[in-house]
Amino acid sequence: MNREKSSELYAEARKYMPAGVNSPVRAFQSVHDTPFYVKKAKGSYLFDVDGNTYLDYVASWGAIILGHAHDGLIAEVKTALEEGTSFGACHPNEIKLARLITEAFPSIELLRLTSSGTEATMSAIRLARGFTGKNNIIKFKGCYHGHVDSLLVKAGSGLATYGIPDSMGIPEALAKCTYVADFNHIDTVRNIILKNRDIACVILEPVMGNMGLILPEKGFLEDLQDICRQEGILIVFDEVITGFRVGYGGAQHIYGIDPDITCLGKIIGGGFSIGVFGGKKQIMDMIAPIGGVYQAGTLSGNPIAVSAGIYVLEYLKKNTGIYSSMDKYINRLKTELLQIADKFGIPYKINHITGMFTGFFSHNPVDDYDAAITSDRAIYERFFKLMLEEGIFFAPSPFEASFLTASYGEAELTKTVDAFEKVMKTLKDFNK
Repeated sequence: MNREKSSELYAEARKYMPAGVNSPVRAFQSVHDTPFYVKKAKGSYLFDVDGNTYLDYVASWGAIILGHAHDGLIAEVKTALEEGTSFGACHPNEIKLARLITEAFPSIELLRLTSSGTEATMSAIRLARGFTGKNNIIKFKGCYHGHVDSLLVKAGSGLATYGIPDSMGIPEALAKCTYVADFNHIDTVRNIILKNRDIACVILEPVMGNMGLILPEKGFLEDLQDICRQEGILIVFDEVITGFRVGYGGAQHIYGIDPDITCLGKIIGGGFSIGVFGGKKQIMDMIAPIGGVYQAGTLSGNPIAVSAGIYVLEYLKKNTGIYSSMDKYINRLKTELLQIADKFGIPYKINHITGMFTGFFSHNPVDDYDAAITSDRAIYERFFKLMLEEGIFFAPSPFEASFLTASYGEAELTKTVDAFEKVMKTLKDFNK
């Protein structure tokens, strides 16, 4: 596969941007490769500047759910652009988007729009501290909540990819305010709370998506909710990835949990930059200008992102069969891929939920951070490169989830399975 133009662009990009990219994982360094440059995207596919086509399982890291450049969404955005690109003032569509979100998520009684998921989680932590009058927080090893200082301690996503336990530039005093528990191990939460009473909140991805996909074990989320209620600690669900992806009401609807604060992003902007944090009215009333917790943003409620978000959420609400279709696709894909991996004697495990999945090169089930981090990175690197040569784009890191969109169908399933079989045979021959 020729990527000559992409290589030239990457060389030029490194003159102007650190590592030539605007987000670390895009550099492909963890798989010892160089990135391709996208010219356009449509449906399930990306098209690069060299004329190559890729079946896209990254889907803008989960932000795309209807498919790239969905015709109805493009028409909606064009109409919105004619009305103006940014107002810096209130507009009716903010209310419409807020109504759609609160109807889908009963735990959210009031919400505030932001410009990114990182802003949402940052604001949620500040709000939890302001409401409780406490300083410390608990997060889970491998859960990534954006590049917020308090939340980059033992984070997943790019930090796990590059083996960075904590980011430089975070004051030790601030890092000491963050305690780290183990996902799916409730006793680690109990032990932290037993020794530290000044806990404002526990923040987590209810379904981990930044160490690959890791599902909560039965009873884990319920036990966490019970402990937090007993101790007066707020629960913050980071559903930036899972919100409107695993189901219309997110992971909290699937698992029956009632978080105090929820953070959303990605899908709710229809591919544009957006975020949301929201929760119980009593808590949200602490936000300025009616409360003492300050939060603001020039582009919060941007009319283009909001219009795109309204279109996507209304589409999903009217076409709920999208979720069952994605679920059927993943189940069929899992069955086919595991049979192929077994045929060639390659240890491979798949974790999945509606709309997203991860394949781990591992002999053992992957149900926590430690299990994920011990999966075979060297095999994944070869797998990534070989699949890319077959025109299949998975994340350039073993510690990211793969995502589906409503545009996936029989042709995409067949293409993936055929490429997977070819690649597994190559991997087996390579390991002889």
